[in-house]
Amino acid sequence: MMKRYIYFLIMVFLMNIESFSSCKDETSNPTMEVSTKTISFQDDLDSLNFMLTTDCNWNITYDDATIPDWLSISKTKGVGGTSELKFKTISLNTTGITRCAVVRISYNNGQARSVKVYQSPKIYPSYNTSPIAPDQSGMESGSATELISKIKFGINIGNTLELKNINIDPTEPYIKFIKRCGFNAVRIPCGWNQRADQKTAKISDEFMTKVKHIVKWCIENDMYVLLNIHWDGGWLENNCTITKQDSVNAKQKAFWTQIATGMRDFDDHLMFASTNEPNANTEETMDVLLSYHQTFINAVRSTGGRNTYRTLVLQGDTKYINPSNFPTDPTPNRLAFEWHNYSPTSFTILDNDPPVGWDYVRFYWGTGNHSKKEPKRNCTYGEEDELLSDSQSIKAQFIDKGIPVIMGEYSAQRFNSNSKFVPKELDKHNKSVDDWITFMTKQSLVVGIKPFYWETGSMLDRVNNIVLDQRSLNAILAEAQ
Repeated sequence: MMKRYIYFLIMVFLMNIESFSSCKDETSNPTMEVSTKTISFQDDLDSLNFMLTTDCNWNITYDDATIPDWLSISKTKGVGGTSELKFKTISLNTTGITRCAVVRISYNNGQARSVKVYQSPKIYPSYNTSPIAPDQSGMESGSATELISKIKFGINIGNTLELKNINIDPTEPYIKFIKRCGFNAVRIPCGWNQRADQKTAKISDEFMTKVKHIVKWCIENDMYVLLNIHWDGGWLENNCTITKQDSVNAKQKAFWTQIATGMRDFDDHLMFASTNEPNANTEETMDVLLSYHQTFINAVRSTGGRNTYRTLVLQGDTKYINPSNFPTDPTPNRLAFEWHNYSPTSFTILDNDPPVGWDYVRFYWGTGNHSKKEPKRNCTYGEEDELLSDSQSIKAQFIDKGIPVIMGEYSAQRFNSNSKFVPKELDKHNKSVDDWITFMTKQSLVVGIKPFYWETGSMLDRVNNIVLDQRSLNAILAEAQ
């Protein structure tokens, strides 16, 4: 009888040891931590380390009970403690849309954690065929803020490289003429999709070479350059949607990998801008746009060399984008924000009265410039106080938080006796335009926003390299005079 009792005690003791070794008392608070609940792989084969910590034994299954044939995990079970697992994609995603596997990590105490693993689709070939080591030579500016502080006055070469059919290519004499006029920065709007193979996203070598020459001429004249993907038919800017997110991100990656590789040797005079005026005015569409910006950053940085340190510029509706939700950049302090201002639009760009236009075309802006002869043409919003408030708001939202700002576009239309609309008080109208340009330029510079005037050939003659509209040029440069 005594032997049986002793045997019973031994068995109870061994069972308690086994129970303790697999998991602590379930009435305690068990440790179950995972390093992330979401893993996102891009469209190439890649791997990522994953950490889990528990005081229980664990094992891995999948929510749909099917082991995905594109994902490999280095360990599928283990004991308590901290374990490092390697998640690895082992086949490309050719489905055309992002796919997902839900990895379930189960513990002996009955609890579990789920990890979602995403893989982007492979739509275009990889164009990051020659990445190189980081190279900080020629990138003397220690931050985007330091670099952009060197800009005085900027100008756009508008209605050229962003158009499908370029009427007049920018020339080296024209670039030198811009510099003589007083500008030390140039924004080059570009349309890349129009010059790319639609099946492979391969950009035309001829167009890449043309853009490269223009950037070179600018930098040789000690001018800063902002190179972007402009509206370009709206392939990105009109498609900040969940349904288009995969295909747009694929093209964004393909284009920026090619652009960044082609322009990699230029020093920090060259900046890249992700988009132009993206249509994202809700939280949902902004989330999609932010993924496009993240793809832009990743693509540029992946090419290495000087692109590791290049200043990159992002855009978006200021109601939904701010430094707190900016994408991640592996290189610190190299991101900037771009803002456009055409307020009041009925004065600056509107060219039709109702019912075609959303308002009456306004001719008269600013203190002392309103007309008594045609009061319906006076501005009713967007005058000095509002524009001042706008610039102060941008300063508080971005500049004061360490993100420098470029006003990538601003301009106002000027009517004359031969225009579609002819102001009855032409002198007051001209002074209104002068005052608006000067006010916008000055107030931007006061708060630290660097202005780039939108110019399409009406102010500066691109063939003869002469000034056509001296009033507008004087108004831009008034702060320097």
